[in-house]
Amino acid sequence: MEKTTEQPTSPVRPARPVALVTGVGRTVGIGAGIAERLAASGWDIAYSYWTPYDTRMTWGVEDGAVEAVGALIGAHGARHLAVPADLADPAAPGQLFDRVEAGLGPVTALVMSHAESVDSGLLDTTVESFDRHFAVNARASWLLVREFGLRFSGEFGTGRIVALTSDHTVGNLPYGASKGALDRITRAAARELAHLGVTANAVDPGPTDTGWMSESLRADMVAHTPLGRLGTPRDAAHLIDFLCSPQGQWVNGQLLQSSGGLK
Repeated sequence: MEKTTEQPTSPVRPARPVALVTGVGRTVGIGAGIAERLAASGWDIAYSYWTPYDTRMTWGVEDGAVEAVGALIGAHGARHLAVPADLADPAAPGQLFDRVEAGLGPVTALVMSHAESVDSGLLDTTVESFDRHFAVNARASWLLVREFGLRFSGEFGTGRIVALTSDHTVGNLPYGASKGALDRITRAAARELAHLGVTANAVDPGPTDTGWMSESLRADMVAHTPLGRLGTPRDAAHLIDFLCSPQGQWVNGQLLQSSGGLK
């Protein structure tokens, strides 16, 4: 299901730029937190989701999540557009940008929070799983960045790319390896899109409390974090909001660790 909601625009308010946030399938997810925070900061929001992924995962599908996220965004006076996108399909990134441009206008910020993440290690990862992780986490991200670079028409210095990454590899080989590839793609974008004035950074938010942790894992993460709590989607959203702002322009080509000092 896709949903576009437009709010009346005051004639004295400047046009809101458009941010595309991928991987917004659950209200408790990092993507939803980012989308709402950017809406509060003056962005119109397009967001992608893929329900069949949630169906495969232990948390399952959250009924009404797409509409609920739209309501959160709309409460900040932002237009919003939800687009289903199977990012394992090489055609999906181009189709996603087509839909967003037709519905909201050209994209100024691309925030990639989508992911394939199924635990397996060196000895038990299947070829199918390995290939799917790289298709979604690396190839789709490259294709999204490419579409953004080919289509970007904004003022020099305003374009933003932010990728959500991870340093987790042990027991999660295909996820960690594909996220390593994502890091390199993002850093390449900071150089190769310099002529457009687009900045590109990767953010590692560390273990974030979005409902996937067991109680024992939660306790272990809290015990190893100096602040004595878990990370939240809001923590990641505040950093990404800064990176997408004019004040965040000077941060470029970086891999930013934002995990509360977890050791």
